[in-house]
Amino acid sequence: MSPVPTTTADDSGSSRPEWTFLTNHAHVLHCVFRDPTVRTRDIAQAVGITERRTQAILKDLEEGGYLSRTRSGRRNTYSVNHTALFRHPLEAHRAVGDLLTLLEAPHPMSHDSHTT
Repeated sequence: MSPVPTTTADDSGSSRPEWTFLTNHAHVLHCVFRDPTVRTRDIAQAVGITERRTQAILKDLEEGGYLSRTRSGRRNTYSVNHTALFRHPLEAHRAVGDLLTLLEAPHPMSHDSHTT
């Protein structure tokens, strides 16, 4: 995973904040899903946030029941709760495992094949 750029230039040449559809919480959970032994430093770099913010998000996710943490020597091993439901009422009927499965699904077509 590469970090998300934080700004982009618009047509007027000025910078504006970059946005994505997924939150940093979703990005952190996705990193943990992909590698249960991932280091906080590596998550922070992939998501494009600080290690301190990453630790806070991991704590939020653990307290919310989305993941659990087990200490293995000096490392943490995470386990994602695939059945935990989304928090927002619009998605509360769906489990986070559905999103993670979607994000890891093989790409049926490359983006280039959509151009005519």
